Amino acid sequence: MISRYARPEAAAIWSPQTRYQIWFEIEAHAADAMASLGVIPEEAARAIWAGGKDVVWNADRIDEIERVTKHDVIAFLTHVSEVVGPEARFLHQGMTSSDVLDTCLAVQMSRATDLLIEDVDMVLSALRRRAIEHKFTPCTGRSHGIHAEPTTFGLKLAGHYAEFQRAKERLAMARFEIATCAISGAVGTFANVDPRVEAHVAEKLGLTIEPVSTQVIPRDRHAAWFAALAVVASSIERLAVEIRHLQRTEVLEAEEPFDPGQKGSSAMPHKRNPILTENLTGLARLVRSAVVPALENVALWHERDISHSAVERGIGPDASIHLDFALRRLAMVMERLVIYPENMERNLDRLGGLVHSQRVMLALTQNNVSREDAYAAVQGNAMRVWRGEGRFLEFLKADPVVSGALSDAELEALFDLGYHFKHVDTIFARVFGDGV
Repeated sequence: MISRYARPEAAAIWSPQTRYQIWFEIEAHAADAMASLGVIPEEAARAIWAGGKDVVWNADRIDEIERVTKHDVIAFLTHVSEVVGPEARFLHQGMTSSDVLDTCLAVQMSRATDLLIEDVDMVLSALRRRAIEHKFTPCTGRSHGIHAEPTTFGLKLAGHYAEFQRAKERLAMARFEIATCAISGAVGTFANVDPRVEAHVAEKLGLTIEPVSTQVIPRDRHAAWFAALAVVASSIERLAVEIRHLQRTEVLEAEEPFDPGQKGSSAMPHKRNPILTENLTGLARLVRSAVVPALENVALWHERDISHSAVERGIGPDASIHLDFALRRLAMVMERLVIYPENMERNLDRLGGLVHSQRVMLALTQNNVSREDAYAAVQGNAMRVWRGEGRFLEFLKADPVVSGALSDAELEALFDLGYHFKHVDTIFARVFGDGV
């Protein structure tokens, strides 16, 4: 993770100070539970909280200790002893390092997900506003990048809105799945720590208990979390790619905001490049790159090894911080997207009415022309338009197969743009609810 693509709120979740504070809270809550069970003195638990509650943990000192111990949790506990005093000896009774590390990671991933859900809400708000604004703004629907049939720009955005609604649901499910606590000891048998300690810590940290933790929380949960983030990233890219295409000079139906003083190129002063959505495409690749390592982390040896550890120290912060940044950037782009309805109308008519070809073909079949003959007649005239010979409607009126089945007035009625939008209200009601 680099600071260029990191918002302070997202980065803070993964900072050493946050991590050490969560570690302390796990240990201190566990001490409270142990004191209530008579495992350690109650005054010891109170002293631990009193000595460490408001401490700014000295990361440099912990690193210094770790250079000797070669163990981060032991280094932290040693530093806690330096700060809290003798009562710190009652910390970590019957616990193993993974109890602290995995429970902390669950807290961090949960907090990161909460932030991502807030981000998605911002994207949804922007998409909803712009979709309603352009509910009936006609534009070209494209398949394979080629003009297909008319649609509206509002419908385009409504589709993306529905997708980000699903993204929000996926993130909520991923959060539910990852928010588990494990305080179960060396191989997860609770041999030296009472299950009630785990339940207490879980409640205090807003987590659920892990049903079976071998020594670690099973990594299928983490893999599902990273996969959920990756799908959200792909949804970002799909919208980003749409905008990038629409901003092409030959299309120019929509454009990223371009601020006063902004420069598009060091060489060409005229340039207005889609740099924000190109950046979103790149960030989506970074987020997705976490999925395969996360999947490979699932298969640990026996009750635990640490092959997953180095991986998660990297991909956990990187994937969530990059996705947070990307979602905020996308929300801003959509809120300020410059839209050109007149260019949409111009592009819609670039092929001289060919976007109505299906309706003409269907009308012919409904007037006693075989589908094969109807297709051949419509396609033959369409190819003349592709060659730049004239207008589609005029060719159709002059075609004996077509004119034999449809009058000029009937043909002209088939070129009504509004015909394609008669169910826009229905689709919008499905996406946004009635009354939109």
